[in-house]
Amino acid sequence: MDIVLLCAGLVVLIAGGEMLVRGAVAVARLIGVSPAVIGLTFVGFGTSAPELVTSLQAGLAGAPGIAIGNVVGSNIANILLILGLAALVRPLAVEAAAFRRDGAVLAVVSLVAVAALLTGSVERWAGALGLALLAGYITVAIRADRRRDGPVAALHEAEAATLEAPDRPVVAAGLMLVGLGLTLAGARMLVAGAVGLAQAAGLSEAVIGLTIVAVGTSMPELVTSVMAARRGESGVAIGNVIGSNIFNLLGILGATALVVPLAVPAEILRLDVWVMLAATAALLVVAGTGARITRGEGAVCVLAYGVYLGMLLAGVV
Repeated sequence: MDIVLLCAGLVVLIAGGEMLVRGAVAVARLIGVSPAVIGLTFVGFGTSAPELVTSLQAGLAGAPGIAIGNVVGSNIANILLILGLAALVRPLAVEAAAFRRDGAVLAVVSLVAVAALLTGSVERWAGALGLALLAGYITVAIRADRRRDGPVAALHEAEAATLEAPDRPVVAAGLMLVGLGLTLAGARMLVAGAVGLAQAAGLSEAVIGLTIVAVGTSMPELVTSVMAARRGESGVAIGNVIGSNIFNLLGILGATALVVPLAVPAEILRLDVWVMLAATAALLVVAGTGARITRGEGAVCVLAYGVYLGMLLAGVV
């Protein structure tokens, strides 16, 4: 029953997240929000809605291992699994200007988040700081995109163009509201199933959060990045992952900790935060020193993710 509940929750969560993002993008277009802003916020961060709702639900349910594991595991999966698969579909060209700005932000944010996690608990003040930093980043990015019609703005406009959305206000609003309801219901089912499965299988909630929950809630990023790679829009694939990872660490972890302080499981501190940092560093080095992420590098990423999953499930660390 726990497996059925978990699988059903994933399906409902993913479907609801997709509807929520499309509805929100449609509403933004109808009220005149610029394509660059839509790409930066509604698309880049909107695909993280499943992670946000799931971590909030887990925190409120007293399962901090799932809440934190979902954030850390999603960031690892975004880089190693999702970008790796996208690069296998087609080598990913790096948009240097966009990568310099957002990549630098991701590096700083990752270090700040790990420092907060290493204290052993993420308190409300840390959550509020994360949300404030996210708001500052969005504000600066929007102002920069508005000042110049450069490659960064073009990238965010391309992200906005990846989603087809209804052009009727009533349909757009309805889609957004129904998507929100499904996302909330799916997250509740997913967390309940994950907690029950962890207890029945003798696995920790952190491991379930780092694996099944993290990969499941990252499905919107996977679909967006792989489809972008197939269309030759590699900048969208890379930008989507970087934007999602920034939002995961500042927005999702921040919002969850602001609602309910989170105790950090010791097992996440032993291995997973360091894997997240190493994956982020590898992305920054590979994308920052070369013009593209090759198929070979994508294969190495996917293989590394498989090894990481194997270690978690085998209880090596």
